[in-house]
Amino acid sequence: MTENYHIPSPDKRILIRIRITDRIYYAVDLDGQNILWYSPLSLELAGKAELGIAPRVQRTTERIVHEEITPVCGTRAMITDHCRELVLKMEGDFEIVFRAYNNGVAYRFRTNFPESIQIVNEEVAYRFSDDHRLVAHVVGDFQTSYEKLYTKYHISEVAEEAFISLPLVVDQSPVKIAITESDVQDYPGMYLMRKPNNNRFDLLGLFPALPTKWETGGLCQFNLRVTERANYLAETDGQRAFPWRIMVIADRDLDLVECNLVYQLARPSVIAKTDWIKPGKVAWDWWNDWNLEGVDFETGVNDQTYRYYIDFASQHRIDYVILDEGWSDQFDLLLQKPQINVPDLVKYARARGVGIVLWCVWHTLDRQMTPALEQFAAWGISGIKVDFIDRDDQIAINFYERVAREAAARNLLVNIHGCSKPTGLSRTYPNVLTFEGVRGNEYNKFDEGQTPGHDVDLVFTRMIAGPMDYTPGAMRNSTKGSFHMNNSNPMSHGTRCHQLAMYVVYFSPMQMLCDAPTAYEKSPDILAFLSQVPVIWDDSKALAGTLGEYVVVARKSGSVWYIGALTDWTARKIAIDLSFVEAESYEGTFFLDGINAHRKAEDYRCEKRAVGKNETIDLFLKPGGGAVVILKP
Repeated sequence: MTENYHIPSPDKRILIRIRITDRIYYAVDLDGQNILWYSPLSLELAGKAELGIAPRVQRTTERIVHEEITPVCGTRAMITDHCRELVLKMEGDFEIVFRAYNNGVAYRFRTNFPESIQIVNEEVAYRFSDDHRLVAHVVGDFQTSYEKLYTKYHISEVAEEAFISLPLVVDQSPVKIAITESDVQDYPGMYLMRKPNNNRFDLLGLFPALPTKWETGGLCQFNLRVTERANYLAETDGQRAFPWRIMVIADRDLDLVECNLVYQLARPSVIAKTDWIKPGKVAWDWWNDWNLEGVDFETGVNDQTYRYYIDFASQHRIDYVILDEGWSDQFDLLLQKPQINVPDLVKYARARGVGIVLWCVWHTLDRQMTPALEQFAAWGISGIKVDFIDRDDQIAINFYERVAREAAARNLLVNIHGCSKPTGLSRTYPNVLTFEGVRGNEYNKFDEGQTPGHDVDLVFTRMIAGPMDYTPGAMRNSTKGSFHMNNSNPMSHGTRCHQLAMYVVYFSPMQMLCDAPTAYEKSPDILAFLSQVPVIWDDSKALAGTLGEYVVVARKSGSVWYIGALTDWTARKIAIDLSFVEAESYEGTFFLDGINAHRKAEDYRCEKRAVGKNETIDLFLKPGGGAVVILKP
């Protein structure tokens, strides 16, 4: 016997078709055209019948979800969560929840067992009828920080032994499908792998099993590298909801840029009082190697250097200064280095309206969580940067949530580095301001592979998952072919305006200034921009762009609009229609690639002129270039 169920999106363009035979399958159509063929889903538990095999529906419930979400730190002041939901209540104490949005679909399992359960495997499948092109990370094992370049290839070209980290974009031109997940709690993160099939092109879910043994390893022994795993994924509460499996469906590439489904599907905030959570910009020390020019002291990890950073931050409305690697023994957070006095620096910074953020190795913090966080709170620091997890098995996922919870209990902000992609934790714990999980500017210190095209790709791929700590702001820039690595005096690929535009295009409520204070002080107009540019927004619009080529994003704070544009190594003229703005006239400030930025990447110009609401402005981007436009009524 076959049973069929249908759930349309509110605008009826997307349709989920569910078919139940001896398995549970679902397919997805867009405007009557199939974009995902019937794909199975099931959940295998130790000692129980496999959920989804020989299924029997007891009852169904449907509802329309229409809610307004107010983010603590977001790209919009308000996010509308609007979808149709179908719940299949199954024999065997479990449910499957399907949601159809106007811009995608999602489903999840819910179980209702009184005792704890072991998850042996979850069957997740995406069956495609054609050999579509993918935009993806391919990784070799589960010990990964998601810091790969995005590569483009067809499903058939993915090696069978390789697997793909998320978000993944499937190009069914003109339609794009982004696959990712939300609300990953007490459970491992998902990857995808190719399954050879003569008739279809299948991608299957793949999960890291629960680690049972590990050893220190990796760079400077900062990782805990897994050496043995259990024969199951997770042991967890039997009464729970499992992660959402998400397909973002985009008619046009820009729909990927504007998507908030990961945030919408995450658990609401568990922090009742959030007024202490202060997003902001951070003067960062590690990337610029503590290199200050023209000072009368020897720079490095010492109090004098950090006082300079603090004074710089105070004078230019930079909210925080981070003490990155070197302020303490990396494996004992209660042991400061002799040249550093954190309590004194905190007092010095607080008197000047600046907060201090401290870096730490994750397994050191995990071991010393209570005494370290109590000490940090007693010192009066503002937050922590936790680094080198490089995993998303159940143990690592539980660490992310534990550190978020324990930090929140002490009014501490969190920046998670060396990590997997975000899956909505910053909605549940809004003190978690940002995640790395990206190949960012740091790679320019020790690798030549970064490109401006990669920077563009991130807006259509990684940023779907959530806030992204790329660490922009390089003041040494390079044209194509002129880049060279220099660990103590690093540079970036592309123009200076390419770096400036990242402060608008990239979203990170804890946004770094990666270069040295003295590098910014040479350019007062740039420093004025960095002082004023917000890190959270009241509205955001994707204005123009194509995956892999260029992107233009507008964001609003109060009555001021900021427009940022990035391009790959192709020079472009981009026309921007300003009909979306509200006021009739604006004072416009333009940061533009200089006429010779294709020869010397630092060449830029800053102009001011009046701009009208009905005007179209032309932006001329040099190869690897960018632009910023600020519109004040």
